[in-house]
Formats: sequence, structure tokens, C-alpha cells
Amino acid sequence: MVWVRAEYAGALAVVSTWLAALVPWNVTYSTGVSGGSVLFVRFPFFQIRYAFGLPLARRVSVSDPLSAVAFQAGQTIQIAYQVWAVGAAVLAVAVVVAAVYYREEDALEAGPVDPVRLLGALVTLAGAVLAVATYLLATRGFPGVPLPVGVVFLFVFGAVLLTVDRA
Repeated sequence: MVWVRAEYAGALAVVSTWLAALVPWNVTYSTGVSGGSVLFVRFPFFQIRYAFGLPLARRVSVSDPLSAVAFQAGQTIQIAYQVWAVGAAVLAVAVVVAAVYYREEDALEAGPVDPVRLLGALVTLAGAVLAVATYLLATRGFPGVPLPVGVVFLFVFGAVLLTVDRA
């Protein structure tokens, strides 16, 4: 079964990679945190935290993966944030490759590595790493249930790119 025609594979790879960078990989809603609730929406390169009913907390805060790792230093979930930072780094490499592919399509197409498959592998790897981060969030005592929303998209985008007929 052909999901996309070969002549559109490059455009699909670039757009899929950029979309992967914009989709939240994890959403977690926690209740009972200091008498309130917190909603975490984690994108590959930043997280947004919405606090409800917490009198001393900033209602909305934004942090990047490295700041979040530093904030969680010494906590049982620090490893989950470290894994998130690795997943973000993998996806950052994919975004850079996609940008170069967009600008220099002919040069990359002539190279030894198929850029569509490379992007598919990078997006799939990012999905796997972020799936591990979600698992760690769920098993290391983080309150709430982390939903791996974007992880599913990363696996779908990666699978489509890895199975594109390039003939």
C-alpha cells in the first residue's frame, strides 16, 4: 500500500518533521497538588504549566527542557526530564535536517543517505525517547496520568516516512 507518491515524499518529510516539533508530546493533569490542580502541556522544546487554585503559584509558567531538568534536580522524576531533553535534542537535529532539506533538496537527494528515511528514523527515535520519558513520569511518582498525545503522532509520522515508496 502506498501512502504517498514518491514525488511528494520530500515535502511530506519536511512538513511532518516540522509538525512533530509543534505537537505536545505529553499532557498531564494533576489534582490535589498543594490544594489545587496543575495542567502540564509538554512540547518537545518547552512546557507550559497552568496552575489552578494555588494561591502562591504563578498561574502560567513556561520552561525549556534544560530548565525543567534543573528545577527537578534531586527529585525522583529528574530522570524523566533528562530523557525529555534527549528527545528534544533528537528532534532538534531532525528539524535542522528538515530545514537543510527544504533549502538544498537536490544536494541532499544526491547524497548517500535518503533524507526522507533519515527524517523518518529521527522522528521515530524522538518518539521512542519521549515514550520512555512518559513512562518515567508515570512510574516515578509524578501526580496525574501523563497522556502521550504527541508520541503517537511521532510514531505515525516516522512510520509513514520510513515506508514511503521512493522508486
